[in-house]
Amino acid sequence: MLSRENLDKYITEIYGATAEYPWVQYPGFAVYRHTGNKKWFAVVMNLSKSKFGLPVDEMVDAVNLKCDPIMIGSLHKEKGIYPGYHMNKSYWISVFLDGSVDDEKLKWLIDISFDLTNKKS
Repeated sequence: MLSRENLDKYITEIYGATAEYPWVQYPGFAVYRHTGNKKWFAVVMNLSKSKFGLPVDEMVDAVNLKCDPIMIGSLHKEKGIYPGYHMNKSYWISVFLDGSVDDEKLKWLIDISFDLTNKKS
């Protein structure tokens, strides 16, 4: 399972990005940025599942990732993938880090997010 710790290891090894913790009031929220353009490509959070419209208050680690809008509709039908929490839901998804999404699919989604946010303005 790609836990929060394993996600951090993957992103650090593959992309050379380290977690930043920009919000004092949210010490469990980490941002990963490109080293060049400083754009975010992943935001890891610990939130209540109720924030994703689920009828429980159980806490879950989740990662926000940028995604191609064409893919978002079908991804939302999959277990563990939701509209991006506190982001533009047309371009961002939230993925639970609880084992509900296959590790290879999650890595693929991270790769897509990295590529989409790496483009020059």
